[in-house]
Amino acid sequence: MPEPESKPRALGYRMPAEWEPHEATWLAWPHNPEDWPGKFAPIPWLYAEIVRLLAAHERVHLIVEDAAAEKRVRSMLRRAVADLDKVDFHQWPTDRGWTRDSGPIFVRNAEGHVAATNWQFNGWAKYDDWKLDCQIPGRITDLLGVPSWQPSIQDQNSTKCVLEGGSIDVNGAGLMLTTEECLLSTVQQRNPGVSRKQLEQVFADYLGVDQVIWMNRGIAGDDTHGHVDDITRFAGVDTIITAVEPNTKDPNHEPLAENLARLRAARTPAGKQFTIVELPMPRPVVFRGQRLPASYANFYIANRVVLMPTFHDSNDRVALNILAEVFPSREVIGVHSVDLIWGLGALHCMTQQQPAAGASLL
Repeated sequence: MPEPESKPRALGYRMPAEWEPHEATWLAWPHNPEDWPGKFAPIPWLYAEIVRLLAAHERVHLIVEDAAAEKRVRSMLRRAVADLDKVDFHQWPTDRGWTRDSGPIFVRNAEGHVAATNWQFNGWAKYDDWKLDCQIPGRITDLLGVPSWQPSIQDQNSTKCVLEGGSIDVNGAGLMLTTEECLLSTVQQRNPGVSRKQLEQVFADYLGVDQVIWMNRGIAGDDTHGHVDDITRFAGVDTIITAVEPNTKDPNHEPLAENLARLRAARTPAGKQFTIVELPMPRPVVFRGQRLPASYANFYIANRVVLMPTFHDSNDRVALNILAEVFPSREVIGVHSVDLIWGLGALHCMTQQQPAAGASLL
């Protein structure tokens, strides 16, 4: 579908908050054992359980490699007792299954019309195998028949802007969270030579963002170099959940403490302090000598349910209770993620919400 001449904000579009009503969740079925070396066997069954939990509350669009994969996955989902009437299959090849980062970011206007922004994906500025994943946003928007835009940096000869969905979080009312480590890094550069001001303008033009709250760094073991969905998330228009680590010897202590300080200093558009909810971290999860990016903040908010990663840790219960208080109208379910996190991502990383057409919850 051709890109409209005006940018989304000029047409009244904004990125909705994750807790606003969903039409569906998009997932890509795992198929590459090298993404979970030595631990791949349980991963498809974990995905089947996640599809089951989501399909109980909303439609699931499931991307599979081919017809043979679809047949195999259908059989697994039947055995997992997932509601197949709520699952739509799409036979599109992918490099990896982290739909949060490679999929489109949807926007919606005041009339409830849904559109999409298709950002450039380049394998986190780290991996060479990303070109199949980069085709997913176009495939999705062609299938849905919705307007779409390819965001670009105007002062850079209209260079396509690189952005992963896991690097941002919004409250649906003009505020965004992100990190300097990810978007302004001089090591893993997504958009070389692009300034903070230029990025903020792109977010304003394409996602309807009025203010960006910049965190500093992400957590240890994060292969994406600072994705915000592992550390700090909106849970309401003026409520922010943020991970903390009290152990001063843990490498996460200092960056998470600085992020907390920044949040305490931040103000809402009305000049008030945010309601800040502190979320503990699990004990370090290590496999083959590698520290993994285990965090309870990588939860996913779906219709009437919140899925939160758990790690066989005493803080699992603490974190589940905190989210239950923050999301009283949703069931909060823990999903065992010790095996999943070996792929360097968890529940939020693997999902991408498609907002429902119609009125907002805000």
